Amino acid sequence: MLKSATGSLVNVLKRSLVPTVRASAIQVRRSHGGPVESDEEFDNRYEAFFNRKDIDGWEIRQGMNDLCGMDLVPDPKIIKAALHACRRVNDYALAIRFIEACKDKCGSKVNEIYPYIIQEIKPTLTELGIETPEELGYDKPELALKSIYEV
Repeated sequence: MLKSATGSLVNVLKRSLVPTVRASAIQVRRSHGGPVESDEEFDNRYEAFFNRKDIDGWEIRQGMNDLCGMDLVPDPKIIKAALHACRRVNDYALAIRFIEACKDKCGSKVNEIYPYIIQEIKPTLTELGIETPEELGYDKPELALKSIYEV
């Protein structure tokens, strides 16, 4: 008798709880469809962020870290704005590291995307006196030892 009463109690509880859970899951899914930002709005937002006159080194790093955390390669106009921001705070090393990060973000298409980025930002690099990582020799290991099999 107790076993049958427990079994029917479990069935009643299952029926009463399952629909409310499903309804709340549907509401959660619907709430994620917030406003969508276009590519142009995204580029303009980050360009304006880096073009602020009162930006400091920490904020530049924060913006670059946000960009590196996203699944995208920054547009050349965002990279130019970031390089100008690095120059305003006089952080040459950060500018070089950001160019390296952009190269790393190119992934398997580095031979297609990275030369385009360098071509687009080259006038800015020249204007600011910033060299590319390749011009500085950062693309080659400095202390690499030759293989013992090549000696």
